[in-house]
Amino acid sequence: MLRTSSTVLSVLGIAATVLGAGGARAEIPTVAAVPGAPVLLLSAFDLTPLGFSTEEFFVSGTASSYTLAGAPSQDGRWQATAAQTAPYVTRVVVVRPTDPHKFNGTVVVEWLNVSAGADSTPDWNAAHREILREGYAYIGVSAQKVGVDGGPNMGMANAMAKPLKKANPERYGPLNHPGDAFSYDIYSQVGELLRQAKASGLLGPLAPKHIISVGESQSAVFLTTYVNAVDPLAKVYDGFLIHSRFGPPSRLDGASMMGAGASLPEPTRLRTDLRVPVITVITETDLIGGGLRGFYGARQPDFDHLRVWEIPGTAHADIYTFSAGFIDSGSAPLDKLAAAWQPTDKILGMQLAKPVNSGPQHHYVVETALSSLDRWVKTGHAPPSAPPMKVTTSVDKPALVLDANGETEGGVRTPWVDVPTAKLSGIGNSGGPLAGLAGVTEPFDTATLDRLYPGGKSEYLKKFQASLDSAIKAGFILPADRKEILDLAAVSYHGSH
Repeated sequence: MLRTSSTVLSVLGIAATVLGAGGARAEIPTVAAVPGAPVLLLSAFDLTPLGFSTEEFFVSGTASSYTLAGAPSQDGRWQATAAQTAPYVTRVVVVRPTDPHKFNGTVVVEWLNVSAGADSTPDWNAAHREILREGYAYIGVSAQKVGVDGGPNMGMANAMAKPLKKANPERYGPLNHPGDAFSYDIYSQVGELLRQAKASGLLGPLAPKHIISVGESQSAVFLTTYVNAVDPLAKVYDGFLIHSRFGPPSRLDGASMMGAGASLPEPTRLRTDLRVPVITVITETDLIGGGLRGFYGARQPDFDHLRVWEIPGTAHADIYTFSAGFIDSGSAPLDKLAAAWQPTDKILGMQLAKPVNSGPQHHYVVETALSSLDRWVKTGHAPPSAPPMKVTTSVDKPALVLDANGETEGGVRTPWVDVPTAKLSGIGNSGGPLAGLAGVTEPFDTATLDRLYPGGKSEYLKKFQASLDSAIKAGFILPADRKEILDLAAVSYHGSH
């Protein structure tokens, strides 16, 4: 039973050398193991039989905020310096292989998302199948104050989870978050502790060789600022997966991105002198904006340390985000998995105007992005480049260019848009606070399917397989997912013959 701050933090007090901004030696964080199950929804299946353990730790120390020399320029080439300091106590959740021999040497560190008013794990959800089958270790970091104490959110504060101090006041009472201005350095310090993994105890017997940063949605926006302002100083992470960012970056001063009066900088590109590889994954919602200023205003061409993958037919959040991902253990029966992929207009107790996006390509391409980033970090072999999605603009407002089937042209090509059975979009829904992010699925009627595939199911599957193999050869879908994708396609086709 955890009673006081001193009790919790005395569970495991371990010193580890951490470098602060600019390489100066900073106060040494303390790592404390916290027995019992953490408050964090990872999945609806048990990870233990899959050979993974789940543990929680409190990390405490002193973090810095940062200030910029001048205004934040839209080219991302910012010059930051450490500013104020403040004490903090936050938590991290560690999922790791129990057998050290199954560890692939890479730790995936997710900046937990707080848009719903509590910590959530969208990148674990999107990529956990790849994480589990390849033996990564995973760490979720409560980097932002909302995840600990609550605060501005999308109006979903009690729909999925509560902030930690409200979810379990006794367990999380010792946590102390000084505000989001300090979140960047807190995140750096957790990453640096992994460089001293055996000393800190965070990974048990595992000794990581590479550390990859990931974050989705609001977390991706914070990582955009982190990469532009903090990474040149901290030099902690070996690569970044920035998943579903919009146009603007977050603010260094910790001002909220959400709620009345929220103010964000102008859409901003990543700096062109990136220190390490970065993959940015963008959905249709992200590009157009979904009610926010979209990534369109921050577009930039690929260069030696940057790949941008824009994926047609995808939504910022989709059926995998809301439900299918939580049951997808890798051994779920095919009929159960196929049923979970079926589009629905009811999510998290909300009735939406249209069924949410159910295109599987978002999930499978994010898995590929993680795998490609890991290989890039380890070997220097850069992933393929993809063309951007096609848009037209009118008075600086972008609109997607659609083909004869209503699918967006350009971008990362996958069989779900090249051999479609439904119109998939990242925009156009309504009916709840998440509707603008959830996209739409409009299944083709039988007559349309019969027109597209006059040879029936066999013709559809032949074309689908050819498209899938093309996407695998191009490097945007993993060969390990091929059989599952084909099996799901076979059971989901509903033409008349």
